[in-house]
Amino acid sequence: MSSLEKVGAASQADIDAVETQEWLEALQAVLEQEGPERAHFLLERLIDLARRSGAHIPFSPNTAYVNTIPPGLEPAHPGNLALEARIRSYVRWNAMAMVVKANRHSPPDGGDLGGHIASFASLATMIGCGQNHFWHAETEDHGGDLVYFQGHSSPGVYGRAFLEGRLSEDQLNNFRQEVDGKGLSSYPHPKLMPDFWQFPTVSMGLGPIMAIYQARFLKYLHARGIADTSKRKVWVFCGDGEMDEPESLGAISLAAREKLDNLIFVVNCNLQRLDGPVRGNGKIIQELEGDFRGSGWNVIKLLWGGYWDPLLARDKEGILRRIMEETVDGEYQAYKANDGAYVREKFFGKHPKLLELVSRMSDEDVWRLNRGGHDPHKVYAAFSSAVNHKGQPTVILAKTIKGYGMGHVGQAKNPSHQQKKLDLDTIREFRDRFNIPVPDDQLEALPYVKPPEDSPEMKYLHERRQALGGYLPKRRPRATEQFKAPALEAFKPVLEPTAEGREISTTQGFVRILNQILRDKALAPRVVPILADESRTFGMEGLFRQIGIYAPEGQKYTPVDKDQVMYYKESADGQLLQEGINEAGAFSSWIAAATSYASNNRIMIPFYIYYSMFGFQRIGDLAWAAGDMQARGFLLGGTAGRTTLNGEGLQHEDGHSHIMSALIPNCVSYDPTFAHELAVIIQNGLKRMVEDQENVFYYITVMNENYAQPGLKAGDEEGIIKGMYKLKSNGSDNDKLRVQLMGSGTILREVIAAQDMLEKDWGVSSDIWSVTSFTELRRNGLDCERQRLLRPDAKDLPTPYVTQQLQGTKGPIVVSTDYVKLFGDQIRPFVPDNRRFTVLGTDGFGRSDFRAKLREHFEVDRRFVTVAALRSLADDGLIPLEKVAEAVKKYGINPDKANPQYA
Repeated sequence: MSSLEKVGAASQADIDAVETQEWLEALQAVLEQEGPERAHFLLERLIDLARRSGAHIPFSPNTAYVNTIPPGLEPAHPGNLALEARIRSYVRWNAMAMVVKANRHSPPDGGDLGGHIASFASLATMIGCGQNHFWHAETEDHGGDLVYFQGHSSPGVYGRAFLEGRLSEDQLNNFRQEVDGKGLSSYPHPKLMPDFWQFPTVSMGLGPIMAIYQARFLKYLHARGIADTSKRKVWVFCGDGEMDEPESLGAISLAAREKLDNLIFVVNCNLQRLDGPVRGNGKIIQELEGDFRGSGWNVIKLLWGGYWDPLLARDKEGILRRIMEETVDGEYQAYKANDGAYVREKFFGKHPKLLELVSRMSDEDVWRLNRGGHDPHKVYAAFSSAVNHKGQPTVILAKTIKGYGMGHVGQAKNPSHQQKKLDLDTIREFRDRFNIPVPDDQLEALPYVKPPEDSPEMKYLHERRQALGGYLPKRRPRATEQFKAPALEAFKPVLEPTAEGREISTTQGFVRILNQILRDKALAPRVVPILADESRTFGMEGLFRQIGIYAPEGQKYTPVDKDQVMYYKESADGQLLQEGINEAGAFSSWIAAATSYASNNRIMIPFYIYYSMFGFQRIGDLAWAAGDMQARGFLLGGTAGRTTLNGEGLQHEDGHSHIMSALIPNCVSYDPTFAHELAVIIQNGLKRMVEDQENVFYYITVMNENYAQPGLKAGDEEGIIKGMYKLKSNGSDNDKLRVQLMGSGTILREVIAAQDMLEKDWGVSSDIWSVTSFTELRRNGLDCERQRLLRPDAKDLPTPYVTQQLQGTKGPIVVSTDYVKLFGDQIRPFVPDNRRFTVLGTDGFGRSDFRAKLREHFEVDRRFVTVAALRSLADDGLIPLEKVAEAVKKYGINPDKANPQYA
């Protein structure tokens, strides 16, 4: 009788068993004689006929709860299994020892360092298989594979690197102790280990989405002829609990749509997350299979190890398969937290025939029945199938045991994720389980295990990596190629004043700057414009025809706007990445391009422009990861500020993105008012990031408000870059009534108007300062203060740039911006002479109205700047308070209006 017959017959009635048998035998004959492709074709035709004939056949993306690859189709394992098992055991031991040691001797007030043993314990076989047989390092012939390691498995990666001689015992002894510069990061952190980790994968969920866009970016580089990426694979290890993160599954349809067959997900289905089972009442593997298969992925289920094969072969009535289907994850977790007798009673005891099936097996034999993720034969077969699959991304759903081998205190137990301390008995049990050569009298010391270099294990370990081109993970901190940034003069059209009567926005200025870069023969191919379906909003639709939109299969239709100059043009070698309404995906594309120098040895220049409100607020975790990855590129926050996007309202108006960007240490932030400032900033960014390969990225806000542009005055460049420069003055420096007015972005224009009002209506003169970066000014000031603190006896200590610029000026200072008051308030500590410092800002929720009304509502317009200046002069005793009241009345300001912070 064939293996297909009577599957599931025990669970439902068969009204004509003979007919059923005939159909099954016919299908078996097709499989044997014509192959699975022909069988699939026939089944699809039958289903189609049934549906068109009115039969209701519910769709199910799920297959049986067994391995996708049957034993007869598994390739032979090419390695030395005995040596690989020994190496794997050493790595397991070293990973465990490193974590336990780190948490033994915490200082009294230090708390535990933490660490995780259980995640790697469940992954060790799969990571070992990849290291020994699949993951290529970069060579002349191969660009190298990219591996997103599951973040909590880092101890195991360190444990292997120690065997390879890439990490020292001293480094292992300083796991999670990095301050003194010799420790190892808790998780994959390129910033802290720039030669080692390729990607950060914690916070959870970020690895999967970044990897999908990384795989797509490899295809993009290849299509555009920038790099040969045809042999490279992107491997992603993530946990089944991690798949609950929206980012984990949010982009899987893109991977299938663009046929990313260079992408392989390995989901470590140990059925547990931090607090308990992932799907205690269900089956996470079946759920994920439905998600991925329904999205068009190739799904490989790796559930059962080889010890199950004889039982499944003897399961003629399908009872074992049915019980496997009906058993929920909470039960599967409990089985591996107990012993063979428990499994016999609770699992096989569900049906008398199953008890008969294992009646000649001892409890030890039952306990040995293994899961697929721990069987090296099955793992190799799944990995081999994945790397050879064409036309689809692949996901391997590998069933494992959390804390595999950690004994009675850790294996499959709910608290095992946080397990970092083991008692001596558990350590002994671990040693015996994996046959580690550490005698009893040394167990307490937990020595690391490293065989002699001439041992068979060490020779094999190095030979396998040499055959694959070198060691992984490994990261390139600088690209070997070099470029020169264009001189500032290249942006001359943007540096000059606009013609009389002509007005443009800084967004239009940015588009002109981008077009100038696209005229640079060397840099143009490396520019990666990225948009989340807002090209027309930002006036960038001209790029459609100029450089094309990347589409792997080109454009299969005639666009409806073909007759227009700027029609929608998709191309297989297009340069613009149009990500749709998808900020997280667009930012992930930006990260792939911004770190291409490390991943691909190709310097790219990504420009991602978006609604500023939908940047850091929406994808702040990814932005932090970009800092960790040492990204280099430009982020442009469009329609920036709380009052410039006048018609959109509360969820669209950004008054706080600069506060968020300031939290990322290597993010350089600017809020320029004029196009010439923008050109100076972008040229400086190109110099730092492209020419000097400095690990910073730029966040620049641009506006959609049109006004005349004054052009660059020689000598202002330094101030623009450092954060402030004097834009204009009136009156005399000796005037008794004099104030300093500061602003940024579009509100600087309100400050300029206030200067005229102060002089005309109140006889107050002023200096106006264009503050391009309150954030950079604060960082400079803090650095100077730190040096003053630590070097009290030093001479010639640096003076904050704000202090330098304001020294020698006269009068109180008033700041107004389109952002919350905290933004302008950043420089308060560095104002000289304890001068009065007043900040206006847009605290509160946004709302829809005309710009003038919004600026009145938030109290940042010219009238409020004027009143704030007068109040400061009055508080300094230079004018009577009655003048302030007079101004409030003169300008029609309602003192009883609602506070915008709460309105």
